[in-house]
Amino acid sequence: MRAEVRGLVIACRLLLTRRVSTACGLKRHGIARELGAATSNFRIGSASASNPTMARVVYPAARREDGLHEGDKVEDPYRWLEDPDSEETRAFVTAQNDISHPLLATPIRDKFAKRHTELYNYPKYGCPFKRGERYFYFYNTGLQNHSVLYVQDSLDGEARVFLDPNTLSEDGTVSLRTVAFSEDGRLMAYGLSKSGSDWMSLKVRDVEKNADLSDDLQWVKFSCLSWTHDNKGFFYNCYDQPKTAGVDAGTETDMNVHQKLYYHVVGDSQDKDILCYDVPEHPKWMIGAEVTNDGKYVLLSLSEGCDPVNRLFYAPLGPITGRLDVIKVVDNFDAQYEYISNEGTVFTFKTNLKAPKYRIIRADLAAQELNWQSLLPEAADVLEWAAVINHSDLVVAYLRDVKSILELRRLDTAELITNFPIDIGYVEGFSGRHKDTLMFYKFVSFLTPGSIYYCDLSKGKDGLQPKTFRTTEIAGIDTSTFETKQVFYKSKDGTRVPMFILHKKGLKLDGSNAAFLYGYGGFNISLTPSFSASRLLFVHHFNGVYAVANLRGGGEYGEEWHKAGTKANKQNVFDDFQAAAQFLIDEKYTQSSKLAINGGSNGGLLVAACINQRPDLFGCAVAAVGVMDMLRFHKFTIGHAWITDYGCADEEEDFKFLIKYSPLHNVRVQESQYPSTLLMTGDHDDRVVPLHSLKLIATLQYVLGADPKQTNKLLVRVETKAGHGAGKPTSKIIEETADMFGFIASSLGLQWTD
Repeated sequence: MRAEVRGLVIACRLLLTRRVSTACGLKRHGIARELGAATSNFRIGSASASNPTMARVVYPAARREDGLHEGDKVEDPYRWLEDPDSEETRAFVTAQNDISHPLLATPIRDKFAKRHTELYNYPKYGCPFKRGERYFYFYNTGLQNHSVLYVQDSLDGEARVFLDPNTLSEDGTVSLRTVAFSEDGRLMAYGLSKSGSDWMSLKVRDVEKNADLSDDLQWVKFSCLSWTHDNKGFFYNCYDQPKTAGVDAGTETDMNVHQKLYYHVVGDSQDKDILCYDVPEHPKWMIGAEVTNDGKYVLLSLSEGCDPVNRLFYAPLGPITGRLDVIKVVDNFDAQYEYISNEGTVFTFKTNLKAPKYRIIRADLAAQELNWQSLLPEAADVLEWAAVINHSDLVVAYLRDVKSILELRRLDTAELITNFPIDIGYVEGFSGRHKDTLMFYKFVSFLTPGSIYYCDLSKGKDGLQPKTFRTTEIAGIDTSTFETKQVFYKSKDGTRVPMFILHKKGLKLDGSNAAFLYGYGGFNISLTPSFSASRLLFVHHFNGVYAVANLRGGGEYGEEWHKAGTKANKQNVFDDFQAAAQFLIDEKYTQSSKLAINGGSNGGLLVAACINQRPDLFGCAVAAVGVMDMLRFHKFTIGHAWITDYGCADEEEDFKFLIKYSPLHNVRVQESQYPSTLLMTGDHDDRVVPLHSLKLIATLQYVLGADPKQTNKLLVRVETKAGHGAGKPTSKIIEETADMFGFIASSLGLQWTD
């Protein structure tokens, strides 16, 4: 990943909890609506006999369409909620928000919002990166809606604002999603998104004048952004304009297919852009392009979904006048090939070819027969990424039991030069390119907001010792009063699963504490240590326990760990999460009535599936932007890319395991009532479209709403001008987080302590 892009990802992650971004993030590479049926106003009913202190909610009556089936197999009575623009859908959303908003407005919610605003107000820095003769970095003073891009003429020079996304909209709903500089550093291409949508518009800015040029590229999504070294233009991706898209792009549900690779010459209108590559016979394939370090070649990476596999093509670069004449190096989806560097036609890649924990290989792509040579063999730890610095040095990042290891090796032989000292935590950011001598990396942990270190490799051995460039301290809470530990517990089938636990020092393990358990378990994504002000507040003011379970399906232990939580193995993920909850209960950290669970996107699916399977195990559940309809997810926007993780209900064998856990299709009255449940979504989420949460809440309220013992609330929160999570302004994050923790506190009967 180019350093400026990695820097932006990190800057955005500072504003998010654990939401993930890209077509498959449902995070990729280096890490949350308005819609459905005529309804009535809500009423608060009388207290139930079984729980006299809990007033029952009377939910809106959503129309059910009888006789409508999915593939003549399963009823789908709320199919009409899939139309985001119908008046009936809008009325349904209004009615649901009319219920949830008053119930979420609790005194503790307001206390949490005030305290979170205070604690969140700390400086947030990204790693500096050099482009041309200048240095750039992202910085947020604390409560700005978005991080600002600054420029310096030298590392110790005066910093000036270069691009401030906060000036682009009054409410902070226009965000900066990606940047890429020309090789000479004189031009910057950048992408803007509105209301959290994945759609971007690309602009070009003159660095010296700090002014935009006339370039304006539309319908860009899941795009590469790579300049040719003549500084004339760049490669990018776009789709045809959706048929149902109006002026408010991002609310449509059209399937994203037929992605195309274009080359844009600076100064030209978009209709003059050159189509460089497409694959019309495979409409769901996606195409990435990256110009090599020497500027002589462009590499094409073709993928058909979210699996870490790709086809690998390349083409020599000259004047670009039409389709690229590509040379197909790997024309299958057997493994992943991630470009690191090249010397002429000898290329170096990170790969999982015959190495589920990844290794580094090298080959002459111009040779008559492709002959991969192992440069850095697969190790016991997972190889996360590698980058060339100072022409001949290789920075290598490993993950060892979900904690970072950072090394410096020789590029030619992979001989170890040094291990950089890393505390227990995660290297969240890195910058440094092939021709740079300075490298920067950012370290975070559950108690550390961020420390940036640098090494000057031009100084030989004297430059190998990292020096502190910038350290962020957080005021308003004493982090020395907390402790973090990593435990390992056994899942249902005996698999050893890691989990991080954060709580106050001296916590009494008597089962009386509130606990907040977070999980994801999918798409090869690792839940690494990260800093969260809101979760510290939960621990501090509720004397709570915060736990992160590293479930199968993630990337914590490589591709075998990932595959053990996909398709027919998906139940392993739910078993791992339920075993984590049981561990916290058995070890007296908490009890089921004091345990809240949370996850977003694929993690939202996790939470919803688990409350269907074990409603007795949890006291509260918050599922954000979740994939809830496992029989139809692939029919909307980029959902087809997730088939590699989930399977597809159109296939008979896949249908058999999907129907067993699909949250929408497994809601039923059980011996135990469901935990208090809050679904969260946004009207511009064009990743996991809002219909998933809307159909599920309608089903939950219909099936469980009339059950006398179901006194726990079943709510949905539909945010306007908000998407899947990336680009969400600070103001919305604080409001959303306050609603969530206020709901948890109310549901679990927690008391606020100062």
